[in-house]
Amino acid sequence: PNGVAYKDGTLYVAELNRIIRFDNIDQQLSQPPKPTVVYNKFPAKKMHGWKYLRFGPDNKLYTAVGAPCNICLPKEEVFTSLVRLNPDGSDLEILARGIRNTVGFDWHPMTKSLYFTENGRDWLGNDIPPDELNKWTTKGQHFGYPFCHGGELLDPEYGIDKQCKSYTSPQWNFKAHMAPLGIRFYRGQQFPKSYHHQLFVAQHGSWNRTIPHGYRIALLTFKAGEVVSEKVFAEGWLGKNGKAMGRPVDIIELADGSLLVSDDLAGVIYKITYTGN
Repeated sequence: PNGVAYKDGTLYVAELNRIIRFDNIDQQLSQPPKPTVVYNKFPAKKMHGWKYLRFGPDNKLYTAVGAPCNICLPKEEVFTSLVRLNPDGSDLEILARGIRNTVGFDWHPMTKSLYFTENGRDWLGNDIPPDELNKWTTKGQHFGYPFCHGGELLDPEYGIDKQCKSYTSPQWNFKAHMAPLGIRFYRGQQFPKSYHHQLFVAQHGSWNRTIPHGYRIALLTFKAGEVVSEKVFAEGWLGKNGKAMGRPVDIIELADGSLLVSDDLAGVIYKITYTGN
């Protein structure tokens, strides 16, 4: 299991090839009920098979099906897609394609547009291709994979006779192999006003780069609906010797405006609060 979503007393859990739910979970924490299968027709491929899960503003479940490879053109249309379905598992829709691997998304608090991270392909070198922040607005969008990366780099294997302008370009390009995962627009009041509606990004960190980078929480600043800057918000998970002590995965905001950050290397959850003035 990977992604979880909670609504009206029910816990939804995304597994490799299915979504299950636990009804009335709050009253049965010590002895959870037998799960009900919501949907069980996702492919069972393990590579990029972990599924992020969120309820959207339309009260539907959103998740994604990653590419079952580093770089390929899968035959099954559900691969490399963003999908949504009703909470009872009905009416699955493919909203967008060309998404290699996203395990984090959020809706802008004002525009309600869906933003998601994407991890780029490997083995083109230390510095290409970039990882991405994308915005989905229209059903049928294609975000480039496996033909174009970062809105500007044609793939040496699959980009022949293609043009990057044929696909939806990223809202922001991260450095290659940063591995951006969970994201969260800040809606709270605890942090200064300059953080309001800005985007926190958990950068899991590189695994195959000569000099490791990432392993931090970044803050993307928006102005007039566009990303204008990226800066480090929290770091310290990567030692000076290049050894990682932690790897940020996801971010959620609590009711008081503080943040929780999960770490799948150290196996802990951190709480970040603002106490300045």
